[in-house]
Amino acid sequence: MFSTPSLILSLVLATLYAATFHILWGQTWRQLSVSWLAAIAGFALGQLVGAMTGWPGFTIGQVRWVSASLGSAALLFLAKRFRL
Repeated sequence: MFSTPSLILSLVLATLYAATFHILWGQTWRQLSVSWLAAIAGFALGQLVGAMTGWPGFTIGQVRWVSASLGSAALLFLAKRFRL
């Protein structure tokens, strides 16, 4: 189970990814909210996949930074691709 600092770090990283993605490709406030939700969901999914596979990527505390970032990027680009 995640500790509070790990949860906060995860939310901060996902929010930074969503903001960067929106600055580069976003246009409306709706897209910002979709990007934020996609980044958080992707981060959680990447964290879960990294933990289940035991992939020894770079970690910060309990946060599997690499796999979670890849998951976040994947869902952000899927959201862009399907114009959500």
